[in-house]
Order: sequence, then C-alpha cells, then structure tokens
Amino acid sequence: MSPIEETIKKFALPYENNQDLNPIIEAIGDAKIVLLGEASHGTSEFYTLRAELSKRLIEEKGFTLISVEGDWPSTQQINRYIKGYGEEKIDARDVLKSFNRWPTWMWANEEIAEFVSWLKMYNQKSEASPNVGFYGIDVYSLWESLEEVITYLSDTNPEGIDLALAKKAFSCFEPYNRYPEHYAMSSVNISQACVDEVSKLLTSIRAHEDNYKDEQETDLNLKINAMVAQNAEEYYRAMVRSDDLSWNVRDEHMVEAINEIMDYHGKDAKIIIWEHNTHIGDASATDMEAAGMINVGQVLRLQNRKDNVYAVGFGTHRGTVIAAEEWGVPFERMNVPPATKDSWEDALHNTGAFNKLLIFNEENRHLFNHWIGHRAIGVVYNPEYEAYGNYVPSKVGSRYDAFIYIDQTKALSPLE
Repeated sequence: MSPIEETIKKFALPYENNQDLNPIIEAIGDAKIVLLGEASHGTSEFYTLRAELSKRLIEEKGFTLISVEGDWPSTQQINRYIKGYGEEKIDARDVLKSFNRWPTWMWANEEIAEFVSWLKMYNQKSEASPNVGFYGIDVYSLWESLEEVITYLSDTNPEGIDLALAKKAFSCFEPYNRYPEHYAMSSVNISQACVDEVSKLLTSIRAHEDNYKDEQETDLNLKINAMVAQNAEEYYRAMVRSDDLSWNVRDEHMVEAINEIMDYHGKDAKIIIWEHNTHIGDASATDMEAAGMINVGQVLRLQNRKDNVYAVGFGTHRGTVIAAEEWGVPFERMNVPPATKDSWEDALHNTGAFNKLLIFNEENRHLFNHWIGHRAIGVVYNPEYEAYGNYVPSKVGSRYDAFIYIDQTKALSPLE
C-alpha cells in the first residue's frame, strides 16, 4: 500500500447515508461561503449530494443564497419561481425549459427539478426572511443579458439614458449574429471593439440603481446583467489571445458576481456555490498556478478570512456520465472507465471499493499534499483518451477542505 493510501485509510470516514455527512456540516462551522464541487457536469450523485448538503446548510445554518455555474437570465427563472415572483409556472420542469443553450443538461435535469421543487416548498412554508434565492454566476449570456436589460427598461423607463445605452451596446454586437467566436475574431482588428458601450452601460446602471429598487430584486437583476455584458465582452476578446487568460476572466467574473449577490443581501448573507472542482478547488494547489491561472476557490480564500470559506470536492472511480464528444453536439450517456493507476481516485478505490469522505484540517492536511493526478471530466469528454488530459496534478489537502468519494456513479437524468 502506497503512503497516500495508508493516509486515506487512516482518516477516511464511511459515507453510507445522509447522516454520515454530519462531520462535514460540523466542520463547516460558521463559514459564510461554502463551495460544493463536482468532478463532472453529468453525474447524478454529485447533484443529489450537493442538494442534500445545501438543504442542511439552509435548514441548520441559515444559508439563503445559492449560486451556480449557470447563466444569470436562465437561473433568474428559478429564482423567481421559488420566491413566487411574477407569473406562476406550472412546476419546476416547466421553469427549467429556460435552459435552452448547450449544454442544457447541466441544469435541465430531474435532479435539479427535484431540488428546485424543494426550494419552492421551503420558501412557502418558511417564516424566515429573506427566502432562499438561486443565482447564475457564469459569463456566457452576453446577448441574453442585454436583451433582459432592454426588455425591462423598455417597459419601465423608455425615455431613460440607460435604455439608450443598452440599445447602443446591443447594436454593437448585432452584426456577429450571436456567434461569440465571430466577435472574438473581429475584435483582434478593432482597437476598442464594444468595450466602451458595455462599460458605459454598467456604469450608468450602477449610478441609477436606486431607481430600480423593488421587492423582486430588479436592481440586482439589471446590475448583474450589465456586468455579464461587460465581462463577457472581455471574455470573448480574451479567447483569441489565450485559453489561460479567458479562464481567468471567466473566474474573476464569477467571483465578482458572488460578491455582488452577497453585498446585495447584507453583511449576514451566507452563500452556497455549486461549480466544477476545477473552479472551487484552490488553483494554487494545482498545476494551474504554473500557467498563471486562478479560480473562484482561490480568489475567495484570498478575499476572506480562512475560517469563512469552506470547499468540498467530489470524485468517483468509475460509472456513467452525461457528456458530448464535441462542443455543441447532442449529449450521450457514456461509460466512465476505472480511474488511471496512481491517481487520487485510484488510491481512494484501493483503500476499499466503497463510498467515503475525508475532512482536511490542521492535523492531517499536510499528509494529503503530495502531488497526485485528480480526475476532471468536462461537458466534452472522450473516455478513450481520458488518461491524456483528464487528470489535474493536485495537492488535494490544500485544494479542498473536505472530499466526498463515490466509488461508482451513474449519469444524471436530463429532462426530455
């Protein structure tokens, strides 16, 4: 048995039912920011486990905010549904139809539908204020976010300067027919591209945000959508220069969105963040650091007190997953092969083919800080070539504060 396997065997706790999550709930303590990862965007157990942890954090520790690796306009449909804002939808599945941009399965799935239904029922019966909210923090929805701003302002302030600025920003992007790559390529030859238009829009909405305050978070909605437009413009320009640069722009946007959401809800706000392990696990404990890359988990740790941020990673040895062979093509239910030899997941499996969890603390964290390959599956995945690009060298003890391992997982259930 290798040294890392001996260490796992010494500190691992069995995970057989939801009560076995108690050590993680206890270890979270009074943290205000809890990051819940996943090793893929298509594994059922990662979604259901995050939902169970979130329910307990809401009920037992007073968390009221959930932010996810999804688009702001689409997740606002969930937020409005669970809070009872606006026109009543039939059920959660009806709400999830708003996720119509590839990869739809990430949020339009049965596991999320069940969790959204729970959130709505919790808000309806809860006497606590504020209700739990659900927010998307990703950067991709440039056109959709601008449309949201224009639609609202056209109805409420048709003569205002903010609407004029929003229309001007939208017209700047209109020639590219909603193809980000077209804008990205053209921006190489344009000195300022659409930078000025989206910057002026965000500045103006920030200056006038008091005009939009209401009980349905309109001011926050406008501000985040304008921020998405500004940061998405920068993201798409960065795409043609460097993958590492565009990664940083995206994760910096997600941190900015998280901070805006928390600031909006006051100093006592507590937030749960659902994202891939590659976003929530501290990048400085991976080979990403050597490439100059940062991520959400790392920046939030730097911005906050040590005991205020708690990150939980997830992993599996084998099973099935929803993913696609190429970007934009229909998803498939794929087999996830056994983890490669000498990887983190292989070591977890070798110490017993059962589910387990680990808590990293001052006593043992250093024992888990040997460099080791840690599996990461994206929305684009080819199991045949997994060993050549799906393992991130990591010091797991420093990357996370806890880790949940499911030996064999199954694919999530996309909505029809």
